[in-house]
Amino acid sequence: MKNEISSAGNLIKIIEDSRNNALKKVNEELIRMYWKVGEYLSKEAENTTFGDAYIDSVAKEIQDAFPGIKGFNRRGLYRMKKFYETYCNDEFVTTLLTQISWSNHLAIMSKAKTVEERHFYITPCIKESYGWW
Repeated sequence: MKNEISSAGNLIKIIEDSRNNALKKVNEELIRMYWKVGEYLSKEAENTTFGDAYIDSVAKEIQDAFPGIKGFNRRGLYRMKKFYETYCNDEFVTTLLTQISWSNHLAIMSKAKTVEERHFYITPCIKESYGWW
């Protein structure tokens, strides 16, 4: 009986580890996508008259292409743009971005006002795996 429990315990650990790894990979890809969207919007802002009408138009096109998708409204798109612009010239952070959840990024960007503050909060997020299941 003891071996059966031990074997099941090992399998449960394997399953938990695999699920956590999958969630981390999904997060990495989402963060990369948000970065690319933010980069695109930031560059568009340099080349065109950028405003709410443009963002509203982009948000509508995304909703039409992907009905029910969440996070790509005006507010979400501006957050992605801010995300890119906040970190694009920060070499310390750009290598670490995908190791933090989007909600942690949003919290850090909204609360931390300086580069040093952002670095201070990013480090424990990574070390302690804040936001991971």
